[in-house]
Amino acid sequence: MARVRSAPPGNHLDGGGLYLFVSTALARSWVYRFSWQGRRPEMGLGSFPEVGLADARDARDTARAILRSGRNPIDARRMEKTASKSRPTFGDIADKLIEAKAPGWRSAKHAEQWRVTLREGVIVPLRNRFVDEIDTEVVLGVLKEPWTKTPESASRLRQRIEAVLDAAKAQGHRTGENPARWRGHLSHLLPQRPAVEKGHHAAMPYAQVPAFVARLRKDDAVAARALEFTILTAARSGEVFGATWPEIDLTDCMWIVPGSRMKNGRTHRIPLAPPAAAILRRLSERRTCNVIFESPRGGRPLSHVSMQKVLDRLGVLDATVHGFRSAFRDWAGNETDFPREVCEAALAHAIGDKAEQAYRRGDALEKRRALMKAWGLYCQGDPK
Repeated sequence: MARVRSAPPGNHLDGGGLYLFVSTALARSWVYRFSWQGRRPEMGLGSFPEVGLADARDARDTARAILRSGRNPIDARRMEKTASKSRPTFGDIADKLIEAKAPGWRSAKHAEQWRVTLREGVIVPLRNRFVDEIDTEVVLGVLKEPWTKTPESASRLRQRIEAVLDAAKAQGHRTGENPARWRGHLSHLLPQRPAVEKGHHAAMPYAQVPAFVARLRKDDAVAARALEFTILTAARSGEVFGATWPEIDLTDCMWIVPGSRMKNGRTHRIPLAPPAAAILRRLSERRTCNVIFESPRGGRPLSHVSMQKVLDRLGVLDATVHGFRSAFRDWAGNETDFPREVCEAALAHAIGDKAEQAYRRGDALEKRRALMKAWGLYCQGDPK
């Protein structure tokens, strides 16, 4: 290696057609010279020190083997590069799948979960693999560690890997069985996940909500206003993160969430209590785009974890953002006389069986307006 570093300008033969070319500026590169149809073409093998002597000799030996098979190694390398460009990677297929499917998903949060799962963490080494090279061993290499540590997340990851590989097969980039299939395949190679009992989201007792809202109002962050608005409207966090100004009627104090953003797929009218409307009026004074709760980076919604971070910052470690819906429902059931169906409608929950839902056309708007006003007063510490 020292001989390579000290070689003077010129061509220096190593053997078997491999040369080290040193320019007058002392730049060093490897060249393979061979005979082809009466000519003496040169094939570049890379620059030194990026390509060391041993690697250069390996590249020369590969080129000589191609030459012995009756092919021009330069043409063979060019064809290989062309073929590689036409062979998609797992990441290529995953990104295109998300792009194609996202418009049909009900929330931006769901699309973001797919993006995070298929772009970050243990999946990263898989993204650069050609999709037609991925086999059971490769899939297991991704799943084995999280399968025991975070089984719920690992199960979703497996399902999404399976979906990507199915998409690749449908596009003609793969053949054969899907190596991420569970039934009859990975079920024999990975342990069964223990049954997980579905629990409720941790919720702050409603008696503590007024004091918490008072603390929350001392925080000037946009995420704090988003959390307060979420509490006052008893909405889901995804509905708040995706809220836009065209959905708001401040004259009628109404927020109309389109069905495309609702969990049940139906448009939901939310009467805005005075403190909720006040939040929007203050934010409208510095409006810069259609997004209501805008990220500090501008032009896009807050991160889906931003409200939970507010709870963490305020030392609330035993409650979740979604849990405030439970606090609202407990308060409405225990402290008010509003009928059950009005309280459930405020949460955009379906009431009764399908037949009953078919006949229940109204959404009890005016009753819900009174309910949300009472909740707003309660959250401000006014029991009236």
